[in-house]
Amino acid sequence: MQALDPGLDLDSFFHELGRARERVLLLDYDGTLAPFHRRPEHAVPYPRIAELLREVSRRCATRIVIVSGRRLADLRGPLARIPHHEAWASHGWERFTSSGAALAYAIPNAAQRQLELAEAPARGLAMHGVRVERKAASVAVHWRGLAPEVVERVRAMLARAWDALDADEVGLLEFDGGVELRVRGRDKGAAVREILSGCSADAVCAYLGDDLTDEDAFEAIRGRGLGVLVRPELRDTRAHLWIAPPLELAAFLERWCESGGAGR
Repeated sequence: MQALDPGLDLDSFFHELGRARERVLLLDYDGTLAPFHRRPEHAVPYPRIAELLREVSRRCATRIVIVSGRRLADLRGPLARIPHHEAWASHGWERFTSSGAALAYAIPNAAQRQLELAEAPARGLAMHGVRVERKAASVAVHWRGLAPEVVERVRAMLARAWDALDADEVGLLEFDGGVELRVRGRDKGAAVREILSGCSADAVCAYLGDDLTDEDAFEAIRGRGLGVLVRPELRDTRAHLWIAPPLELAAFLERWCESGGAGR
């Protein structure tokens, strides 16, 4: 584990966790709890992680919230594998509540039209081996596993095809293994802020994520909790702490469990 924020005192964080009346653990799934897989339905948690999360939930009275870029329909498989109290999908545009209700935020008609205009040329690139995914509020083009020269060719084609889209309605963001054109207005940071708005002022919280799409969440949790970058290699980030999966991820959850369980 490596502290990235000079002001981070990890021992103090876990001490407060042990004393807290409310604990909230927010987690991305792909690349964070589970290694990436070219076929997302085959992405399963790292060894011991699901078991540790069950302990975190049961022994430490911790509310576990999944915050993912996946569509809610595609997140149901992971949700069946790991304990959770609620989930946010499609970068905060869809929500699965603790009562079991599925909710979605309304997307402006103008933004929907931009996604329609973006989807058709993206699907025309399937011959190059990319996977195109239409989500509630985005069009994602996945190229994980393709040769670098193919990726550059696809990237250039998308740039030309999407150049005329309305930048006020949609924005482009690269992620680990592709690029996504998203409706503006919501992201993982918006989801985190809404989650935290329902927490007590002294709740101890942490957000664990790996990708560029998690940076909005790291920014949102600043001042309210701990942002943890989970990935094999360090990169520029707004997170407070970097841990490498799977061993340091397991160690972080073990310490959460030990600290939280001691406070009960």
